[in-house]
Amino acid sequence: MSASDFAIRAYRVKKNYGKSTDGPGLNGLTMEVPRGTIHGLLGPNGAGKTTAVKIFSTLLRLDEGEASVAGYDVTAEGHRVRERIGLVGQYAAVDEQLTGWQNLEMFGRLYRLPLKQARLRAEQLLGQFGLTEAGSQQVAKYSGGMRRRLDLAASLIVSPEVLFVDEPTTGLDPLARQEVWQAIQSLKEAGTTVLLTTQYLEEADQLADRISILKDGRIIQEGTPDSLKSSFGGDRLDITLLTQEDASSAAAILRELGDGGFSVDEANNRISVPVSDRTGSLLRAASAFAASGLEPLDMVLRRPTLDEVFIHYTTRSDYRDTKEATQA
Repeated sequence: MSASDFAIRAYRVKKNYGKSTDGPGLNGLTMEVPRGTIHGLLGPNGAGKTTAVKIFSTLLRLDEGEASVAGYDVTAEGHRVRERIGLVGQYAAVDEQLTGWQNLEMFGRLYRLPLKQARLRAEQLLGQFGLTEAGSQQVAKYSGGMRRRLDLAASLIVSPEVLFVDEPTTGLDPLARQEVWQAIQSLKEAGTTVLLTTQYLEEADQLADRISILKDGRIIQEGTPDSLKSSFGGDRLDITLLTQEDASSAAAILRELGDGGFSVDEANNRISVPVSDRTGSLLRAASAFAASGLEPLDMVLRRPTLDEVFIHYTTRSDYRDTKEATQA
């Protein structure tokens, strides 16, 4: 890929807060986000996610390194960057006393659109985000998911090339989260590049084309959701037993089969076994259990979860050396 293929680029970006309580800042952030994709930026609290977004959106100056958004340097050409981006924070920025329509019209006027054009854009966005019928209602009457969709719509008044979305579904119920996910996916389909920061690993797994895991201000692991899961060690067979005694018997059988390296959740009588041949391992285990008269409550083949990957890489002490072959 050439430089023009990337909507966001950062090279050895540093931001030092010193003795501030705002967080550790950034300590050499390097990343690239292709145009027209959704890129997840994950990390524990204080890892530097918000600092990165603030630098990319020109709200904060970097101390060292280089960064560009939509092809423009965030330091030297900040005004050009701001003309091409949108930003959705953790909390809805719309006015609850106004209707959805009035909010979007107001944002259009703030962007200096002529009144007729602002009204046309409001109508288009209400339709795009499934809010046409609710457009005449006060936002105070909206559900959490509707407010976040309206917030996303407001950020798209001028159709930004790049949209920064910071923890968009915090505090929302599962149905509202699904509504917001669909809205974000529709932005990608329309050609907008989205940088998504989130605490919900399932959210990144569902939406992101690629994911960067951030710790102490630097990227420690990066790749597609599937490549990150594969880096953690392949598929797993989860076996749930009725009693601890049954779990012990099952563990003994699995040792005889040679499926080592498993972990035991004693509280739930569950054994998790890494497997390489999926169906073959499942059939061998089921046959061995049947021969011994052991009846598991459940046997499930699954991929490692992104939660497991995240915990693995963000808690290990040698993380500086872990950014390996997950670039697929």
